[in-house]
Amino acid sequence: MTFEYIKVFYNRKLQHSILGYKSPQQYLDDWLTAQDQDIPVA
Repeated sequence: MTFEYIKVFYNRKLQHSILGYKSPQQYLDDWLTAQDQDIPVA
């Protein structure tokens, strides 16, 4: 149960330095928005 929480919920909200201090979900959302608008991200 604790492992599930960490894997599913906590890690999605944890900010990562490799992602520009964004959570994986926030990074993915930004990337998808950029793809819709044809904006280069990297």
